[in-house]
Amino acid sequence: MKNVLLLFILLFIQTIGYTQNSNEYEVYAIRFGTEGGRMPLSFAAAGASDKDSVQFCMMFWLLIGNGKHILVDAGHLRYNSVDSGLWKSYVRPDSALLRMGIKATEITDIIITHPHYDHIGGIVLFPSAQVWMQKDDYDYFVGAAWQKNGFNEGFNKEDVKNIVAKNLEGKLTLIKGDSIEIFPGIRTFIGSKHTWESQHLLVNTKTDKVILASDDCWFYYNVEHLLPITYYLFDPDAYVKQLKRMRVLQPNISLIIPGHDPLVFSKFPKVAEGIVKIR
Repeated sequence: MKNVLLLFILLFIQTIGYTQNSNEYEVYAIRFGTEGGRMPLSFAAAGASDKDSVQFCMMFWLLIGNGKHILVDAGHLRYNSVDSGLWKSYVRPDSALLRMGIKATEITDIIITHPHYDHIGGIVLFPSAQVWMQKDDYDYFVGAAWQKNGFNEGFNKEDVKNIVAKNLEGKLTLIKGDSIEIFPGIRTFIGSKHTWESQHLLVNTKTDKVILASDDCWFYYNVEHLLPITYYLFDPDAYVKQLKRMRVLQPNISLIIPGHDPLVFSKFPKVAEGIVKIR
């Protein structure tokens, strides 16, 4: 009887350990390109000085945990760029992943934060992945954006075709709403209005929570000074409101990861060329 009780206790402890770990992820930022020149900081943050400048870099994120390899955004294909010479040091997203020994077919899911070409274009590279996207963002992207008074700058018609194809294949899951846990330990938030209904994520790691802000915060400067971006934005006040909420959800600003800031790759330990581990 004692042996049976001991076995039950051991199994219970193992179950608790598994439950605690099943909602934790390793988080990596993967750089796949850099903009050719610098631009005034005032372009990236309304009200900032014209004398300071910034350089955009291109990145997406990898989450490993819960038996999954999840991408947050998928980068872009070179043909998707308005100017094929705009981005230096371009590496195709699936090739960038190989630096970690992960093949494109091993990606189980892709969470799209918003459908600008540099975030959604690469979904075609990961044929096995289930794609996740906010329903209102999807509806605008494939519909109203292309109507007479629609706003489609930063969108690519090939990407529209590709996301519709994913839907027809049963490879698209549409999310509706704010503060929704779409996987254990991964919660999505909306309201920034970068696109019609862009989203950002709060992710559990073993040591902390990480906010993957993507373009709901372009640079650390935006969240530090609570300043909205100046372009590709439906509602500046809503953008600032969400920056404030990010700082409540994660008071450590270093763990609010912006979508285009090269500082990400100097703040965290390098694990491969162009890849850092955030937590």
